[in-house]
Amino acid sequence: MSKTLTLKEISKFLNGELHSDKNVKVKGINSLESAKQDEITFVISKKYYEGLKLTNACAVIIPYNWPEDIKIDIPFIKVKDPYLAYAKLASFFLEKEINYFGINEKAYIESNCDIASEVAIYPDVYIGKHSKIAERVIIYPGVKIGNNVTINSNTIIYPNVVIYDNCIIGSNVIIHAGAVIGADGFGYAHDESGHIKIPQIGKVIIEDNVEIGANTCIDRAALNETIIKKGTKIDNLVQIGHNCIIGENSILVSHVAIGGSTKVGNWVMIGGQVGIADHKTIGDYVKIAAKSGIAQDIPKGSIVAGSPAIPHKLWLKTSQLIKRLPELFKDVKHIKEILSRLEKEQKEDGNQ
Repeated sequence: MSKTLTLKEISKFLNGELHSDKNVKVKGINSLESAKQDEITFVISKKYYEGLKLTNACAVIIPYNWPEDIKIDIPFIKVKDPYLAYAKLASFFLEKEINYFGINEKAYIESNCDIASEVAIYPDVYIGKHSKIAERVIIYPGVKIGNNVTINSNTIIYPNVVIYDNCIIGSNVIIHAGAVIGADGFGYAHDESGHIKIPQIGKVIIEDNVEIGANTCIDRAALNETIIKKGTKIDNLVQIGHNCIIGENSILVSHVAIGGSTKVGNWVMIGGQVGIADHKTIGDYVKIAAKSGIAQDIPKGSIVAGSPAIPHKLWLKTSQLIKRLPELFKDVKHIKEILSRLEKEQKEDGNQ
């Protein structure tokens, strides 16, 4: 059954300021180009005004700072952050009613597991001994869960995820397809015979409201725990080494690789393809630009870029100079030739 809200209800839901007909009915949210006559759309700034004039949407969400002299011909709701409003409203319209049907007969559950009645466990799921699955958990086909694993309420685990022994997954966690939680950390000692594997006997703890992207790998600790703290969002294809601690509400974009025993603070943003060496500390509120290489600790609140990373403003200046290096080299070579000629002339004058 489709969901319908009036503009008045949407405005209240978004804590916004409604302008025009409060009784207009809305059945969804969509982009400027794709919105139908029963859908609302959104714009984040005035640069989308031309598209707004052509949209078929019945209403639009705009920012509070929308210029007064730029008129809008359809009903609108002013909010502090249109993009956040879009996220909330889209989540409402797209939310599906879930059938918690229990355990499918083709799932295999080992002995002494504690599984709530209100769950959805699909075919070809394997759950090891002494594991605990809380209420309203959804586990899709092909998931392999080890022994002594705890998965707390309202968590969704998509197909072909592997969770090794002793891991703890919090509430409202989303783990996307192919992720591996709790594989051995990459640890070896060395002697003349070769590389000696260091046993990895710790665990992984994923706190509440974390999202983990497809094919991401989070290694178990050698000792103690690897921890992903609450609210953190991790993109696809991220590698987190053993004994790392990733702070609250941080963002890790695709292809980030973090060496073992590194500590990442709260509200940190790490761009794509960033590499961080082991045993480093990244302070709270740090921002790391894409493709940066981190070989040192980064203080709280810093914004860095480059490899090795330097302050972002300095990197911007440096990167502008790189394309001028051939020209600068030519100039330096010319200056050296002039200086050499002047030195030669001075020596000749001194010998006369």
